Amino acid sequence: MKDEKVKYVYLIGIGGIGMSALARWFKFRGLQVSGYDRTPSDLTAQLEAEGIDVHYADEPERIPADIASTLVIYTPAVPAELGEMRFVREHGYKVVKRSQVLGEVTSDQITLAVAGTHGKTTTSTLTAHILTEAGDGCSAFLGGISKNYGTNLLMSRTNTAVVEADEFDRSFLRLHPDIAAITAMDADHLDIYGDIEHVHEAFREFASQVHETIILKYGLPIRSGDVSARIFTYHFDDPRADFHSSNLRLSPDGHYTFDLVYPGGTLRDIRSGVLGWVNVENAVAASAICLCHGTDGQKLRHAIGSFKGVQRRLDEHVNRPGLTYIDDYAHHPAELASAISSLRGIFPGRRITGVFQPHLYTRTRDFAPEFAAALSQLDKLILLDIYPAREQPIDGVSSEIIYKDVTCPEKMLIERGQLMETLAKEDIDVLATFGAGNIDRFVEPITRMLQERQ
Repeated sequence: MKDEKVKYVYLIGIGGIGMSALARWFKFRGLQVSGYDRTPSDLTAQLEAEGIDVHYADEPERIPADIASTLVIYTPAVPAELGEMRFVREHGYKVVKRSQVLGEVTSDQITLAVAGTHGKTTTSTLTAHILTEAGDGCSAFLGGISKNYGTNLLMSRTNTAVVEADEFDRSFLRLHPDIAAITAMDADHLDIYGDIEHVHEAFREFASQVHETIILKYGLPIRSGDVSARIFTYHFDDPRADFHSSNLRLSPDGHYTFDLVYPGGTLRDIRSGVLGWVNVENAVAASAICLCHGTDGQKLRHAIGSFKGVQRRLDEHVNRPGLTYIDDYAHHPAELASAISSLRGIFPGRRITGVFQPHLYTRTRDFAPEFAAALSQLDKLILLDIYPAREQPIDGVSSEIIYKDVTCPEKMLIERGQLMETLAKEDIDVLATFGAGNIDRFVEPITRMLQERQ
C-alpha cells in the first residue's frame, strides 16, 4: 500500500491464513497492526507472540480511533452483520477486501502466482522455497504454513513476489501476475459461481490478466485465444505436456525420485522431499514456474529435495513400521480422491482408515455423490458432522447424504466429540484425517495417542 497517511492496520478475520500473512507484512513494514477473529488458534497465538494484538469478541471499541490513519482489511468470510463491520462502514473508515490489498502490495513487483481449485498451496510454497534456496529469494504470501520456514509469509529485498491466487469470491481477479500456473479448474464455491462454466469463465479471466507466461495443467480448458501470454503445459507424467516427470522410482519411505522433462532438456534424479505422486506433480508445476522465471536448473534439484512441505498437506505425524498417521487439508472431492490415491501409492497393500469432516453445507449439498465416491476408496471411513464455517444450516443437508452412498468395506458416522474415544478403540495401520474445518484441533492429540502405542 502506498498511502503515507496509514499508521494503523486493523484486520477483521485476522486469523485466516491469507489475512494473517498480510498482518505480518504490515507489521514488518513498521505499522501498528491489530485485529479480530472469532476463535483463537495456533496461528492467532503466533501473531500475538509477534506483537500483534488480537481479540476474539465482537468489540468495535477495540478498533483504532484515528479514522484518517487506519486501514481496515476484511475477508469475505466475515458476515456483513458483524458489529465491527457495521461500525467501520458507518464511521467512514477506509475498508478494503484482503484481495484488493494483496493486489496493491504486489502491483509493482515481479509476481509469480499459483491458482487452482486444489494444489495451489503446496505449489506456491514450493515455488517460494525453490527461489529462496536458489539464492535469488522472494517475498511470498502463502495459503498455508511452510514447514521449512514455520510461516505463511516470506520477506525479501528482491523485487519478486510469490502469491497464492485464491478463486474464492473471485479474489484472484485482483492480481495481474507476470507468470502464473493454474493447477485445477474443478467445480467449487458454487455458492459464489453458480455452476462450473462460471468457474471456468473466472479462471479464463484470471489467465487473460497474466503478462508473460501461463503454465496450465495439461487438459485444462484454456486456449491461446483466451490469453495474451505464452502457454506451457505440465502434468505428473503425461509426455504430451511441456513439463512432466519420467523414470519414476518409489522408495520404501514413500518418496519418489524422478527425472524432470522440460523444453530445455531433462533434469535427472530429483528426489521429492515430500510424500506421494501428487507432490511430484506439484514439483513439476513449481519447477515450470521457476524455470520460466530464469532459475538455474541444477539449484532446483536440491531445493525440491529439501522441501519439507506445508502443514496439513499430506503431513506426516507418525510413520513407523505398521503405524502411520497423515493429516491433510483436503475438503473438495477431487482433493480427497488425489490424497487417497497418493496414500494408496505410498503404502501399497496397507489398510487405510480415513476420518473426514465435511466443510460447508453448500459444498456438501453440491458434491455429496462425488464425496461418497472419493471416500469409497478407503478401507474404513469415520465420517464427522459438517463444519459450517460462515454458513447457516440447510434443511436436509447433513453428513448423512454423503454417508449413505459410501461403499467402502467399513464405515461409521459419529459426532466430532466422539472421535478420540472412537480412535482409541481402533486397530490402526494407516490413519488419515481430512478436512478444512476444525478437525485440525485433533492432530496433536491423535499424534500423542498413536506415539504411545507399542
